[in-house]
Amino acid sequence: MTSSLVNPTRLRENLYGILDQVLTTGTPVFIERKGRLLTLSVQPSGSRVSRLVAHRGSITGDPESVVSIDWSSEWKPEANLL
Repeated sequence: MTSSLVNPTRLRENLYGILDQVLTTGTPVFIERKGRLLTLSVQPSGSRVSRLVAHRGSITGDPESVVSIDWSSEWKPEANLL
């Protein structure tokens, strides 16, 4: 895999072609701007499940255990209907 070097003008002229090339080949493209190099590359992605974020207050055990909880002591119609 040989990476290529482009300037911003060439990148702008053929942006989608260069993006497709990086996605297809996996070869990074370097963009030279003001004497510095920027890299356009494909980042490995994990599975969709591995990218899930846990939410606060979610059930982290057996969901069936919540079904049998007696909530009658928590229910206060006067306070809950206001």
